[in-house]
Amino acid sequence: MSMASDLSNPLLQTRDPAKRSWLASANDAACDFSIQNLPFGIFSDQRNGAPRAGVAIGDAIVDLAALRVAGLLALDADDDVFSRPSLNAFVALGRDVWRSVRVQLSALLDAACSTLRDDAALRARVLVPMSDAAMHLPVDIPGYTDFYSSKEHATNVGTMFRDPKNALLPNWSEMPIGYNGRASSVVVSGTPVCRPMGQLKLPDQDRPIYGACRKLDIELETGFIVGRGNALGEPIACAQAEDHIFGMVLLNDWSARDIQQWEYVPLGPFNAKTFATTISPWIVTLDALEPFRVAQPEQTPEPLPYLRHTGDHAFDLALEVRLRPEGADAATTIARTNFKQMYWTMAQQLAHHTVSGCNTRVGDLMGSGTISGAAPDSFGSLLELTWNGARPLALEGGGARTFIVDGDELTLAGWCQGDGYRVGFGTCVGKILPARG
Repeated sequence: MSMASDLSNPLLQTRDPAKRSWLASANDAACDFSIQNLPFGIFSDQRNGAPRAGVAIGDAIVDLAALRVAGLLALDADDDVFSRPSLNAFVALGRDVWRSVRVQLSALLDAACSTLRDDAALRARVLVPMSDAAMHLPVDIPGYTDFYSSKEHATNVGTMFRDPKNALLPNWSEMPIGYNGRASSVVVSGTPVCRPMGQLKLPDQDRPIYGACRKLDIELETGFIVGRGNALGEPIACAQAEDHIFGMVLLNDWSARDIQQWEYVPLGPFNAKTFATTISPWIVTLDALEPFRVAQPEQTPEPLPYLRHTGDHAFDLALEVRLRPEGADAATTIARTNFKQMYWTMAQQLAHHTVSGCNTRVGDLMGSGTISGAAPDSFGSLLELTWNGARPLALEGGGARTFIVDGDELTLAGWCQGDGYRVGFGTCVGKILPARG
């Protein structure tokens, strides 16, 4: 497609790599929130304590409710969906509306547009410094499902706890493996997480004991938000599945490995996962991620027909994990990997989830599963990075970790790097507090 044809389409114009904003902070090549990004979230601030919808740009948030009151945001809806404490009502309006809002915001924030650029009073009403804002869960989450879709991660875990020659179970290469998680304990970045209590089976004892988790871990994941559900009994076809996805977030599926090891047979994770799942506050739309679409890994054997799709369905999304001990001046980057290595795609996950006739709803959260690469420093969990504690991980400034200790702060970061701009997710942060009970 030629640049001329690109510039004739308003939606494609929003992804123009040469596009710049009058807000200088958005034009830094390392800024997550470029004008090409425009992710959606829910925020409040000291001026207005009511949670409401916003879009991130540079070091600021566009107050969508205030922008609509100013008459600068057309929306084909009877009520003001942007004044609500979640994005669900806006998301439910459909992809055409998401895209219309994206196009309008891109035009208003463009360096050549004087409407906001030259009106200081108007800017003061509709722009909120990020430093003054508190972020909230972006959507009400009716249901949460976590998948297990990284071949490298599944191979590492299978090697560690089963036969290395048969690390993957026979079903793993035939379908996206997943389990239904706990939506009630999904929290937004910055929310402290208490170390969980539960049953632990020590190797030298016949019966379990009750106590605080001793092997607390993170799982570096992404998640996608369902933007259009399906009716009970009506599966979503793999080829159309991405039409049902509003966007993506970073996701840390905190894991109590010792509790998990004792409880997971025969029905899988339960208390080892239910205590908390942290997501980043900004939802990056698939339209913003489109320039970074790449081919997914080759799948062998070829999936069954209901799991087949043509084209590229992975994204070149760089991911990092950082650990900062309590009181430390700096964090240690303990892992670097990339989402493009995921074996099963988001479309395949959603198609498989609904093939039985399971219905999904606007706001449902689907976790990717731990994202690991082939290199030891690209593993997405401490379980892998330290090989279940056998290889302690050295930290900058001294000290080491096998698993998370109280006071540790874990940060996930992710971004797609363009030519002179970035489409980033911000961060997904959680600090571990001591167990209660």
